[in-house]
Amino acid sequence: MKVEDIKSIKIKLASPEEILGWSKGEVTKPETINYRTQRPEKDGLFCEKIFGPEKDYQCYCGKYRGIRYKGMTCDRCGVEITKASVRRERMGHIQLACPVSHIWFLRGVPSVMGTILDLSSQQLEKIAYFASYIIIRVDQKEKERVLGEVEREYKEKCKTQNAKRKIKMTKKEEKEGELMLKRLKEAREEAKKELEAIKPLAVLSEIEFLELSSKYGEIFEAGTGAEALKEIFSNMEVKELINKLESKKKGAIGTERRKLLRRTTLLKAILENNIKPAWMFLTILPVLPPALRPMVQLDGGRYASSDLNDLYRRVINRNNRLKYLLEINAPEVILRNEKRMLQEAVDALIDNGMRSGHTTIASTGQARLLKSLADMLKGKQGRFRQNLLGKRVDYSARSVIVGDPELAFSECGLPKKMALELFKPFVSAKLLEKEIAYNVRQAAVLIERGTEEVWEALETVIENKLVLLNRAPTLHRLGIQAFKPRLVEGEAIRIHPLVCEAFNADFDGDQMAVYLPLSEEAQIEARERILSGLNLLKPATGLPVVSPRQDMILGCYWLTKIKEGAKGTGKWFSSANEAMLAYESGVIDLRAQIKALVDNQLIETSLGRIIFNNALPEGFPFQNDLMNSKKIKDFARQIIEEYDNETATKTLDAIKKTGFEYATISGLSWGMDDLVVPPEKPKLVENAEAEIRKIGSYFKKGLLTEEERKSQVIEVWQKTKAEIQRLIPDALPPDGIVFTAIDAGARGSWSQPVQMAGMKGLVINPSGQIMEFPAKSSFKEGFGILEYFISTHGARKGTADTALRTSTAGYLTRRLIDVAHDVFINEDDCRDEEGVVASRIDSDEVGQDFIFKIVGRTALEDIKINNKTIVKKGTFINWEAAREIVNSDIKTLRVRSPLTCKSSKGVCQKCYGWDLGRNKPIVPGEAVGIVAAQAIGEPGTQLTLRTFHTGGVASGGDITHGLPRVEEVFERRIPKGEAIIALYDGKIVKIDKDAVKIQSSKSKIQNKKGKEKGKKSQKGKKMEMVEYKIPAGRTILVKEGDDVEPGHQLCEGSIDLKKLFKVGGKTKTAIYIVKEIQKIYASQGVAIHDKHIETIVRQMFSRVRIKKQGDSRFSEGEIVELRAVMEENKKLKQGGKEPAAFQDMILGISKVALTTESFLSAASFEETSRILIKGAISGQEDKLRGLKENVIIGKLIPIGSGYKRVQNEKRKTQSKEMEIKASGGKEEEEI
Repeated sequence: MKVEDIKSIKIKLASPEEILGWSKGEVTKPETINYRTQRPEKDGLFCEKIFGPEKDYQCYCGKYRGIRYKGMTCDRCGVEITKASVRRERMGHIQLACPVSHIWFLRGVPSVMGTILDLSSQQLEKIAYFASYIIIRVDQKEKERVLGEVEREYKEKCKTQNAKRKIKMTKKEEKEGELMLKRLKEAREEAKKELEAIKPLAVLSEIEFLELSSKYGEIFEAGTGAEALKEIFSNMEVKELINKLESKKKGAIGTERRKLLRRTTLLKAILENNIKPAWMFLTILPVLPPALRPMVQLDGGRYASSDLNDLYRRVINRNNRLKYLLEINAPEVILRNEKRMLQEAVDALIDNGMRSGHTTIASTGQARLLKSLADMLKGKQGRFRQNLLGKRVDYSARSVIVGDPELAFSECGLPKKMALELFKPFVSAKLLEKEIAYNVRQAAVLIERGTEEVWEALETVIENKLVLLNRAPTLHRLGIQAFKPRLVEGEAIRIHPLVCEAFNADFDGDQMAVYLPLSEEAQIEARERILSGLNLLKPATGLPVVSPRQDMILGCYWLTKIKEGAKGTGKWFSSANEAMLAYESGVIDLRAQIKALVDNQLIETSLGRIIFNNALPEGFPFQNDLMNSKKIKDFARQIIEEYDNETATKTLDAIKKTGFEYATISGLSWGMDDLVVPPEKPKLVENAEAEIRKIGSYFKKGLLTEEERKSQVIEVWQKTKAEIQRLIPDALPPDGIVFTAIDAGARGSWSQPVQMAGMKGLVINPSGQIMEFPAKSSFKEGFGILEYFISTHGARKGTADTALRTSTAGYLTRRLIDVAHDVFINEDDCRDEEGVVASRIDSDEVGQDFIFKIVGRTALEDIKINNKTIVKKGTFINWEAAREIVNSDIKTLRVRSPLTCKSSKGVCQKCYGWDLGRNKPIVPGEAVGIVAAQAIGEPGTQLTLRTFHTGGVASGGDITHGLPRVEEVFERRIPKGEAIIALYDGKIVKIDKDAVKIQSSKSKIQNKKGKEKGKKSQKGKKMEMVEYKIPAGRTILVKEGDDVEPGHQLCEGSIDLKKLFKVGGKTKTAIYIVKEIQKIYASQGVAIHDKHIETIVRQMFSRVRIKKQGDSRFSEGEIVELRAVMEENKKLKQGGKEPAAFQDMILGISKVALTTESFLSAASFEETSRILIKGAISGQEDKLRGLKENVIIGKLIPIGSGYKRVQNEKRKTQSKEMEIKASGGKEEEEI
């Protein structure tokens, strides 16, 4: 069976028969290998008879060797002659002497066994480990007989006592008689109570059991350990139990109802999937193939063995001992202890960390937990994440990178040695083809020698091949790009300087990995999708990611800057060529202001500017400006937008070349003397100190509080630093390197020379507060001891922060990927008319560029400027139209959005809009979810990690910023510093210091904060006054007379998304989330298109809670995918059945990732064991719709070129079905 043929994967509890079916033999001995012969022991954990031969086609005893005996079984040692690789597949088994409970189903949260039996996991654990007893069955007739007997005995005794009373008695005897009656009554009540307590599934302690069994042993049968539990589960009639629970459920409410729901859901799943509850107990234990728990010899002759071998050994030893004890009829107490130990050994093998306090540690001396089967699946080093989602490849290399300005776009330089190793098989094939070598061995020898023919063959082989280059960390899809390899000398990989930005690479020792796509399909994919020249734009924004930077900009700036009074200033030339000739002859300076005829127009320019314009494409307007970073970035954008890829890459290459060349010619150098301390600085510092002395005297007189004094001192120093910053540019020579580099935008900003030549200024202490003592010196002047000491704080905190931030941002990206990996473009148009409103006010509020709300979107209405339609309804807003809209006075637009897309699987083409990485409409099968997650996660490392302390008591708690706030929003956590929102619409009547009073037209007000007053409005409608208490120190954001609607924010702070969703609905919540996320990124100067955030928000709303199950497969209270419910309801309606009713909800991204229909995707994310327990007991089926589940089973992912394949398969299936239907119809007619 091919992996490609797998349509879905189901996980289910295995029956003992199935486990036996997997096994190739029973493991009866705990030994692994014989230390004398170094060979596996017979019937041991590595036995060749059970698991297959250690050497290919060679039996244990050596009687049969070679492939010609393939398939035979040796009559002497019983080993099958086959490949050694079967030792990775063949399983064994251990026949357990008594049943053992599976710890996952016993102790998992929630406990499956506990849910079925309605017992707590603590009670069950006590039973499983022989500390308590459980009543298995009760003889009702016998119980009734005993009850009757108790009653009869009581009556007889009473009768006797009453008869005695008729005879004349003394007072003492009378008292004794009454006491006797009282005791009889108590004894009867106690006996009744005891008998009532005897019912099936009642849990008894050891003392209770001994007491009851001595009194009423014939009434009931109780047991302990897994055997007793297994018996209960074996006798369980699931169908009857479901019916019983269903009838109980009708009258139940609250917690009781929820409990019953959980039980019925679980039992129905068990029934539907033909799972027997008794299968949760193991009587046959499967043994993992030996190659998956290897044993390797170390240098000193000692062995390193997988922990599983230790765990299996303990199980086998205890099992064999128990078998022996059973054979010799050992006393019950000994047996019970041995059974408990066996149970513990199996628990440790399955999941060693699940029972805290009862874990198994290594016997080698270190107190470390042994790694059990469950631990092999969990976490970053587990099977899922280490081996299934992250695979190693055969053809790869890595080395340090250096820049090479000589390379053309989409080229990289590969060191010759590396290329030869990477392309070895191809070179071998070429040598054989040319008959330079006659066999592979000879070819290998030639390659080893490195002969001339080998290098020629290598040149031929790499001609049409592409390699992939990757720089870790790969934060977005541009971290892997394809290049044409060029052979170079040396050891370093050479890359084009313009691709550095996409890789976030620099040449200070960064390393890159090279991968070779082997198949023709992979090469085509690399050429058509991953090639560096096709990835000129950043998918997050649609802006160029390859614009010239640093030295290139410096060169272009220097070249186009006019030098006053330079040689040849004011001369006239009839053409650019004539000017060039004059420069070469030494008549004019490169940067002299001249007049020349350009494009038949006489313009005042310089030769430098003419040279720069030669780099631009033909027909591009002459640029007669000083070129800085902003202008060059603008050109890059314009050229990529207006010209084809080839022209764009050639132009960018030409600008790069010009920039480098003239940066070299400029001879700009850097030295300490280039930094000039402003002469006014000492005076400014003196004035500041005088002012601080004044503030100090005011403080001493008691005119200022400590807080005010501190903030005034800080303000003085900040003003002083700002003044010095203003003076720095004037103090620097305009043609010096510092001014040139900053003014050109090639490197740095004005805040750096201020520290280098002005003053370092105020610093922040480790707790995030500003220290009032500044570093008055600049780096050039040198620090004093105290200044140096307080400056080290910031430097260290910065380093620590960066390290923490990287891991936090990485984890955020992982969660975003997990929640959105199954969102891709699935259809052309869902015909949505709702859309969202893109508002300029929203973008201005958060400091975002309005263009990133509208570019590449589908308009839902005609967009007109000055009565001229620039975008028609249903068409895309391109960059040009978007710029026009931004520059016009249009305030709001209705556009389509992933938020309102009606497509059931993924998103449609029209709602998503443009593929911003290509600046054209998105194509079906594009993984927009992954792109969205990368767009948000990639700049995550630039966000701050700190919660800023505003200082002082008067602030209303800290508000989270930066990365933690992004996490807070996406995880739908209750925010720090929660804002108060209006619960109903109304008018603000009065605002006090700590309260807002709103007159609402709601007749009944729940959740109100404070008092309410009734009052008739003009229309006679009853108005109610609601008072909202505002936390101390918060700014109120509304004013008297304002109209508010549900969800309106009344004071500063962050809104709780759950409350906003409840009160204001989905659209309002979605818009708020987008706004909040944009606020954080915009504050750091990071641009992200709204639709990426909307794609993630769409997923946060993609789950629903089932309110009424109808005839569906879902159960009440279950959280499921909206898509799954819609599909199910559609089927039910077609069949005339009752659909499921559901309620919308908003979930945090981690919760969404864990509630996916795919158990493979959820298990490889977090909470692996919980997901697998749930999947196994309910027979979950994974339809392999997302990307992760397909990667895990090794199938091509259903996006990009894989999407076409999936679509073709669907069409074939549909046409087959149609044919079957058609033929079926004909047959019926004939009949």
